[in-house]
Amino acid sequence: MKRLAILGASGHGKVVADCAEMCGWETVEFFDDAWPNKLSNGRWPVLGNTDALLARLKEFGGVLVAVGNNAVRADKLNELSSAGAKLPVLLHPSAIVSRYSTLGAGSVVLAGAVINVDCSIGIGAIINTSATVDHDCVLGDAVHVSPGAHLAGGVTVGDRSWLGIGSAVRQMVRIGSGVTVGAGAAVVTNIPDECTFAGVPAQML
Repeated sequence: MKRLAILGASGHGKVVADCAEMCGWETVEFFDDAWPNKLSNGRWPVLGNTDALLARLKEFGGVLVAVGNNAVRADKLNELSSAGAKLPVLLHPSAIVSRYSTLGAGSVVLAGAVINVDCSIGIGAIINTSATVDHDCVLGDAVHVSPGAHLAGGVTVGDRSWLGIGSAVRQMVRIGSGVTVGAGAAVVTNIPDECTFAGVPAQML
């Protein structure tokens, strides 16, 4: 039996669980640090917290982290990887990913997303619903490209950066690490580390 554990019993976690079932995982179960106050995530059970998952890793064919906070997701992935967890890549059946692109362990590519040729995606990335990542993009670890966000060719995004829903990034732009790009923003210039950009054209807040 293909059994998947998901750490993070959130709305995003439900989307990941639904995607996992479409990809052939027969049993999906959650763990969350809100347990025992949280015992279910919709139709899926919450079996324990992070420590419980670490103690039961051998029971699961794979573990995914469905935590929206990029920094927390990165920390949890590192903890699980160090403990020997298997971190699969999850591709929704309707996603299109070039065979010439690479995806890091623990990444998820959700419904309708497109990743074109010669892209490199880091560990624990989220390429969300209907997002597009065009040719030759390089995304670091724990990046989140939100629903409907679009990256033109040759864009670079640093670790733990978040591109908001409906945002767009011009070709060859470099976005630093720990950046937040606001919803609907149009990024046309390079962005340094650890800042927030929003607006059309996007400017630092």
